[in-house]
Amino acid sequence: MTGFALTLVLVAAGLHAGWNALLKAVDDRAAVLGAVSTAHVIAGLALIFLVPGPSVASWPAILISTLVHYGYYLLLFHAYRHGDLSQVYPISRGLAPALVSLSAVMLIGENLAPLGWAGLALVSCGIGLLALQRGAVHARPSTIGLAVALGFLIATYSFADGVGVRRSGSTLGYMGWLFLFEAPVPLTVALLRLKSRGTVQLRVLLAGLAGGACAVTAYGLVLYVKTFAPLGAVSAIRESSVVIGTLIGIAVFGERPWRGRLFAAAVVAAGIVALALSGR
Repeated sequence: MTGFALTLVLVAAGLHAGWNALLKAVDDRAAVLGAVSTAHVIAGLALIFLVPGPSVASWPAILISTLVHYGYYLLLFHAYRHGDLSQVYPISRGLAPALVSLSAVMLIGENLAPLGWAGLALVSCGIGLLALQRGAVHARPSTIGLAVALGFLIATYSFADGVGVRRSGSTLGYMGWLFLFEAPVPLTVALLRLKSRGTVQLRVLLAGLAGGACAVTAYGLVLYVKTFAPLGAVSAIRESSVVIGTLIGIAVFGERPWRGRLFAAAVVAAGIVALALSGR
């Protein structure tokens, strides 16, 4: 993987960790998720009118990713409702790289150099250590189950998008339709809020839209890099967002123990370096 690709994916990782931390910090998570999806829909409409559409060959991937994303939002809402950021985030994001790499090897014949596999192992081990630092083994079984289920959904849409964007002939066109099809999410949130006669605070709405802008940018960067870099490497480096999420948990939410978390983050960083060097 080139330095340019590595930089783009690391920026995406930071943006992704940021909007997840925002979701955890705000009490009205349904409204935040609705606003995030609204930002996606707005971006999707703009892209559809500005760029060529994706090829027919990529539409199965778009539809699969869309359906999986609906489940992803639902589980994300419940996971952060019951679990900590430093627990749910590392477990769910940590499962994805190994699953994506295995799928890429088995289904499309992609492989990594030995150093790349070593880097992937380090990233996965480091993320596993992060997941255990806050006593995940003592958490509610439902929380761990939600985090694991999220990991499988993340791996599924990551692989589908990696294959789909390569077949699309138009990365931005693929993104446009993928984002537009999130429209049912904010509509559902709005209808449920109207039914309960609830309101949404302006600051929560603005925070959600800002988080959505971060999410759109992060996902767009990852989809772009997937057009020319190995899927397993992209997925693994993207999950370095758990390092940033860990630092946010330590500094902002006061989560402990911080020494163990920083050690695990160093393991992840070593894996990132190995993955980056494996493509040279």
